[in-house]
Amino acid sequence: MQPKIDLHVHTHYSYDSLITPEELIFYAKKRGLDGVAVTDHDRLDSALKIAKETDFLIIPGVEISSLNGHILALNVQEPIPKRLSADETADKIHEAGGMAVACHPVTFFKESLGNNTNSKFDAVEVINASAFPFNYSVNNSRKIASRLGIAQVAGSDAHYGPEIGCAYTLVDAELEVDEIIKAISEGLCQPFGRAIPLTIRLKREILSLKRRF
Repeated sequence: MQPKIDLHVHTHYSYDSLITPEELIFYAKKRGLDGVAVTDHDRLDSALKIAKETDFLIIPGVEISSLNGHILALNVQEPIPKRLSADETADKIHEAGGMAVACHPVTFFKESLGNNTNSKFDAVEVINASAFPFNYSVNNSRKIASRLGIAQVAGSDAHYGPEIGCAYTLVDAELEVDEIIKAISEGLCQPFGRAIPLTIRLKREILSLKRRF
C-alpha cells in the first residue's frame, strides 16, 4: 500500500490560513489523499482536536518558528517550544517522539533553514507547492537532502482549501500514523507535486484581505 499524504497543511487555527476543519477533509478527499498532516503555526492543539473529530487520517503536527527558520514536527503529542535553535528544536521534537522535517529550506519570502539544515533532521521537504521560485526551491532542496542522505518529502503548505494536495508524499506503509512516520524515516517515500497555480494564489490573497478587513 502507498498512502498519499499531504504533509504540510494549515487550518484556520493558524493566523494566515482560511481552511476550516470541514474544508480540510473535503478537499483532501477531493484530491484523492489518504491523509494529511495538520501543521499550524506554533500550536499543536488544533491538530490534536481535528484528529479526534474525524475518521480521516490526520498526522498531528506543528510548524515551529525556530531561531534559524521554520521546522515541521510530525506525530507529536506535546507542544514544542519556539525560538530555539534549529538543533535544539530537532532535539525537542525527537524527545517528544516525533519527526523533524526541514520545510521549504531554500525559498524566498518564508523563514527557511538554508545551511542550518543538517543530519539531525529526519527528512527534507523538497517539494513545497507554495514555495517561490518553485523550481529553484525544489532543485536546491533536493541537493540538500541528497547531500545529507535523508528522506525527501512533499507538502502543499496549503492555507486555502483548493491548495490542498498540490504536493504530496507517497509512502510505502500501512495507513496508520506510526507506520507512515516509520516508513518516511527509513526513506520509503517519494515526493510529488507542482506549484500552486497563480489563479488560486490570487484568490486566496483576495479572501485573506476580505477576512482581515
